[in-house]
Amino acid sequence: MIEEGREVRRVRALFISDVHLGMRPTRIHQLNDFLRWHDADTIYLVGDIVDGWRLAKAWFWPAEYHHFVDLLLEKALGGTRIVVLPGNHDEFLREYLGTYFGEVEFVDRTIHTTAQGKTYLVIHGDQFDVVVAHAKWLAHVGDWAYRFALRINVVINWVRRRLGLTYWSLSAWAKHKVKNAVSVIGRFEEALTLEARESGSDGVICGHIHYADMHERTGIHYVNTGDWVESCTAIAETHEGVLELLRWTETPLPRKPRRLRLRRAAVGQ
Repeated sequence: MIEEGREVRRVRALFISDVHLGMRPTRIHQLNDFLRWHDADTIYLVGDIVDGWRLAKAWFWPAEYHHFVDLLLEKALGGTRIVVLPGNHDEFLREYLGTYFGEVEFVDRTIHTTAQGKTYLVIHGDQFDVVVAHAKWLAHVGDWAYRFALRINVVINWVRRRLGLTYWSLSAWAKHKVKNAVSVIGRFEEALTLEARESGSDGVICGHIHYADMHERTGIHYVNTGDWVESCTAIAETHEGVLELLRWTETPLPRKPRRLRLRRAAVGQ
């Protein structure tokens, strides 16, 4: 039975990225809970869903990861179209570009058309990260630094919980305050919006930098999905064609919603 006053929300499309399955701090419990309470005609997995870099060094695949895969497969069997766009951490999936596994398809990039007729280039974004493209060793150093910041964050937030304070992100603070980080994010946004403009799209939906945002500062609608390592954010398109930035800050519910028998629906783009 669904919690009183609450229903599973149905949207036209969901965009999720940077789950990093294999990285221990990932917020998989929150993501599984989010997927229980949201259904979509199309779900775009916009890169770095699996962290191949971490799994290659130490295999870590707990039961919650199986549950995540099961939730997606259940939705696919019910008629949800699932589009996988690999990123740099799950680049091994690029071997399957152009292939289909039932309702799941693998592409490097795609164009999403909203209910209002607006077009969006959907791409992970690592292709426009200069460090990833030309100095992969430095990208691995950055990955190590990010994981180190996450470990420090665990200690900081343990203290904050004892003081009755809310969650605080060291990496998010750094992205806001450190001049070089802000500059890198700005250049990334400029590169992605330029690519969207050259493709004739009205906007771009991407991930990669773990920084959820929506704006039109460059005349192109820039949308970043954020991540499920810290921020627990996703992008949804309503059936009216409006894009929303969702932040799932709730902890998993004690009761699961009733399993819904999904009818296969034709999805038109």
